[in-house]
Amino acid sequence: MDNESTGNRPPFSHPVGGPRPPAAGASPDYRGKTFDRLGVLTDQRSAVTNGTRLLTDGDNRGPWARRMKDVIDLHISDLGGWDVVSEAEKSILRRVATLTIELERLEAKFSTRPPTDTDLNMYQRCSNSMRRLLETVGIHRRPRDVTPPTLDTYLESLSRSKAEQNSEIHSSGAQTNGRE
Repeated sequence: MDNESTGNRPPFSHPVGGPRPPAAGASPDYRGKTFDRLGVLTDQRSAVTNGTRLLTDGDNRGPWARRMKDVIDLHISDLGGWDVVSEAEKSILRRVATLTIELERLEAKFSTRPPTDTDLNMYQRCSNSMRRLLETVGIHRRPRDVTPPTLDTYLESLSRSKAEQNSEIHSSGAQTNGRE
């Protein structure tokens, strides 16, 4: 086979220009790799997947997109950061962010005029959908501990506080009694 019949690619290469998918029991180098529909190893990812764009189309710099990014970042932070959140959770959080923004838009609309039955119905359905999505990723109430300290703990903290104040007064400088 000559290079004339295969174009500029070397013989025995895949027609699209990359290796074929590995056979069963192939080298571990292929684990976790992705292949396109023709079986070509692909290293390219979409701009949304690799994080350079938030949306596939439209203005990624507008107020809606900026608010969406903020909401996603806040929820990701609540779940422990980008490193520990799964792709499924990220996908769910994108939907939560979208619903959050649209609910905020409805609330702004309610502040300027009375809501219609259709608006209230949409608001209720979006709120319920958002709650279910948040429950899926593990949203839960974190109660604050409002138990008052015991009397002994309180008295100990008072005496410690007074001791610190006294040490600050005496360590701020030697008393000279007006003499140099």
